[in-house]
Formats: sequence, C-alpha cells, structure tokens
Amino acid sequence: MGIFRRMKEDMDVVFEQDPAARSYLEVFLTYSGLHAIWSHRVAHFFYKRKLFFIARVISQVSRFFTGIEIHPGAKIGRRFFIDHGMGVVIGETCEIGDDVTIFQGVTLGGTGKEKGKRHPTIKDNVLISTGAKVLGSITIGENSKVGGGAVVIKDVPPNCTVVGVPGKVVVQNGKRVSRDLDHHKLPDPVADKFKEMQTEIEALKAEIAKLKERMTEDDN
Repeated sequence: MGIFRRMKEDMDVVFEQDPAARSYLEVFLTYSGLHAIWSHRVAHFFYKRKLFFIARVISQVSRFFTGIEIHPGAKIGRRFFIDHGMGVVIGETCEIGDDVTIFQGVTLGGTGKEKGKRHPTIKDNVLISTGAKVLGSITIGENSKVGGGAVVIKDVPPNCTVVGVPGKVVVQNGKRVSRDLDHHKLPDPVADKFKEMQTEIEALKAEIAKLKERMTEDDN
C-alpha cells in the first residue's frame, strides 16, 4: 500500500472512531495520535536498519510534540487509533495488531529489567481504555476490552472484558466486543463484591436477631 493511501486509511479510522472529527484538514493538522503514528513509522524504518540513534531521536522529537511515547522498535499494525493520546507509552517489544484503539494514559510496558520479549502483544480489534496498564510479555486476545484504570499482568483470552486492579476477566465468550467508545459502560467487580458482602451482612443480622429473640424467650 502506498504511503498516501496508508495515511488516508489512518485518517478514515479517526472519522469512524471520533465523532468530533469534522474534516480531513482538521484531522491531518491537529490529531496528535496520527502524528505520533506517522512519526513512529519513520522511526521504525530506521530502527529495522539498525540506525538506532536516528530512530530514537525521531521518537523523542515526536514525544515532545505529541505527548505520546512509542519506542521505535514497537511493531504496529494497520488502522491503529490513539484517541486523546497524552501520556501513552508503548514499549520496545510491543506487538500491536490491526484495528486497535487506545486512549490517553495507557501504558504498554514491561515489569522489570528482563531481556527479550518483555512487553505486551495486543491482538486485532482490541480496545484499551483510559489509564489502563498492560504490563509484561502477555497477550491480549482478539476483540477484547480493557477497562479504564485496569492493571493487566496476565494473558487475556479472546472476546473478553477485563477490569480492576489487578485486571480480572468479567465477560468472556459473550457476544463479540465492538470497537465503540462506550468504555465507561463496563462491569465493576469491586462494587459487585461489596453488594454480595452487604447481602451476607444483612442475612447475618437477621440470624442474630432471631437468636436474641430465642434467648429472651428462654430467659422468660
């Protein structure tokens, strides 16, 4: 695919994902996520040819202007969309598939000083919401969602929704997860657990009340 067709494809994804986009000119000039992706492709070109210094300079200049840090060694597929990208960090050995969407504050990082593959693999059609951290050499399966603020340190199967700290799968093998922006409409396992505890507490209170009544009757 030619460079201009690829750039147009990137901009078309913006119109699909962001209802605020109004014109190609506006998207071309003002969307920092696009600028970061385009800069990364240039940096990655030099990185593959072992021109590491030039590649890092390009990536750092891009980081300065966009607020998005993508290591030039990361492998990124087609139609990648970064929305409100400030604070996004993508590590050197990350592998990102096609049709992936991530939001501001997302980290695709490592867990220490280990060598080799130390960053996540993100499969096709994944959505990673605001502030989520996906850490280590793990895999997020196709069509999965990672909720806002989640910290994911284990593999996630395809067609799942993950929320919480640490991240837990709360939806699996349901209907296909769509690439929409309703990432605020996710289950809350912590709140659900509190509800369960509240129910148990109410039941225990009722049992204690019955025991007190029996003891009072026995005393009488």
